[in-house]
Amino acid sequence: MKKTVIIGAGGVGNVVAQKCARDAETFGEIWLASRTLEKCEAIAADIKASTGVEIKTAQIDADDVGATAAFLREVGADYLLNIALPYQDLTLMEACLQAGVHYLDTANYESPENPHFEYKEQWAFQDRFKEAGLTAILGSGFDPGVTNVFCAYALKHLFSEIRTVDIIDANAGDHGLPFATNFSPEINIREITAPGRYWEKGEWQEIPALSVSTDFDFPHQEIGTKKIYLLHHEEMESLAQNLPGLERIRFWMTFSDNYINHLTVLENVGMTAIEPMTIGGVEISPLQFLQKVLPDPASLGPLTKGKTCIGCLITGTSKETGKEECKFIYNICDHQDCFAEVKSQAISYTAGVPAMIGARQLVSGAWLRPGVWNLEQLDPDPFMDDLNAWGLPWHVLEVDRELSP
Repeated sequence: MKKTVIIGAGGVGNVVAQKCARDAETFGEIWLASRTLEKCEAIAADIKASTGVEIKTAQIDADDVGATAAFLREVGADYLLNIALPYQDLTLMEACLQAGVHYLDTANYESPENPHFEYKEQWAFQDRFKEAGLTAILGSGFDPGVTNVFCAYALKHLFSEIRTVDIIDANAGDHGLPFATNFSPEINIREITAPGRYWEKGEWQEIPALSVSTDFDFPHQEIGTKKIYLLHHEEMESLAQNLPGLERIRFWMTFSDNYINHLTVLENVGMTAIEPMTIGGVEISPLQFLQKVLPDPASLGPLTKGKTCIGCLITGTSKETGKEECKFIYNICDHQDCFAEVKSQAISYTAGVPAMIGARQLVSGAWLRPGVWNLEQLDPDPFMDDLNAWGLPWHVLEVDRELSP
């Protein structure tokens, strides 16, 4: 029997565990491990009650390479799904090499001391994974993840050459709270307050955080027209390298005026700083303190109503007509539908389901390829099929023009 270990028991970890349990025939014996055993046990109990499937639980410190490798060897793991924070990517990749286990994560490595998005440290494992005959899949969430696969699918089936890509992420949900983030507050705020970046004509361009925005008309009446802000996001780094003929790639995300106002005040008073300070003899980062007082993203599920829309607006030369065309490949997800299925809001759902789908490609052998890979380097077709089968159906819309500015 195959054995699958999931590390991370937050909102996304819950979705991954729930979905893997619904396909236990594929994933075999499933383990859920985290620093906090009680979270794992609560998820396991809910899965048992809702599906009848029993998953095993364990307490693990993902920062401890030796202990994690020993645990993987002890349980006889074949696959590790890293749904922990991106701070643990390197230690978990190292543990997989020591234990002989295939690896998958949802976000690129980030140093706790530096809010910087770069795959360099993970790409450096390429030769070691190849020599070990092991596969490492990087960034199998939605963005990164599904967005990378959308681009690979577009290049394989829709365009002979891709000229521009605009990745657009809208959360039109409302939880009714004054201010909350939809995933880890620490990671979310570090991402948003970092300088914006985009790639154009072979060079990276940098702009002040949240300084460029435009309106976008989303293809669902409940979402409508929203203001989107240009951010830096990790999938652009690999896509800029792996999409031939690409001239420009950008990433955009929606934020309400209320969200921006709260974030601005927090930033102005120093609460988004990551540098530790000493208070009463205790050293703590203001951002880490803020994370403790903000609502837990996992608690937002029963509160959030509305939809998300995430997709890739792509221009290029059509395979069918040979002319310049623009298409939007996207998914729309409903917060309440997600909560009804797995007790999670759509942000965790859209990150967790693709992790399970990416893992299905490993277990099936479709993506079993020694080395370290981003998703656009792999065959998109089985992944796209599984999106439709496992809760994230996608659509292709003809668009009359590319995004400006």
